[in-house]
Amino acid sequence: MTGEERGPEFGLGDWTPESLDVPGEVRAVVSAPHPVLSRAADEVDPTAKETVQLAADLVATMKVSPGCVGLAAPQVGVGARVFAVNVTGHPKAVTVHGTFVLCNARVVEATRWKPGREGCMSVPDLTGDVKRASRLVVEGDLPGSGEPVRLVTDGFEARALQHEIDHCAGLLFLDRVAGAHAVYQRKVYL
Repeated sequence: MTGEERGPEFGLGDWTPESLDVPGEVRAVVSAPHPVLSRAADEVDPTAKETVQLAADLVATMKVSPGCVGLAAPQVGVGARVFAVNVTGHPKAVTVHGTFVLCNARVVEATRWKPGREGCMSVPDLTGDVKRASRLVVEGDLPGSGEPVRLVTDGFEARALQHEIDHCAGLLFLDRVAGAHAVYQRKVYL
């Protein structure tokens, strides 16, 4: 997908996890039915020291979690609207923005809805079929600088973003499946 096809985008610029300038610590991932997973998270100050540390911790926790392509603050027990995503190397990924963290993210455009199978570190024994937009425009703030970003993405990265934004809204993928017939026992956990 070219920039012309995606439309206006003010992306990540030169932001990298190293821009946070703090070492991340691996945090424990909570599982359903932990109450933080079913509550809408609070907006954060993306420049606050604790937000920057949380962002670094999310990245560090993702890196040591096999198969993890996204992790939201509620999944590590923190009710904050912060999440990390990295779909690099995933066989279903087409558009890839690398590793990034967004604060206070919101979907501003969602089109081309398609079903797809999802799993979650906070629901380790199940997967489910969820209908999500396969083209997405998201706006949020970068941790550390607080700089606003607008990402245009598609396919698997769009699905990962929606999954993490749902976590920040107190929703699990199980809340989005069409019914019990669309939930499956996980066969393999990476």
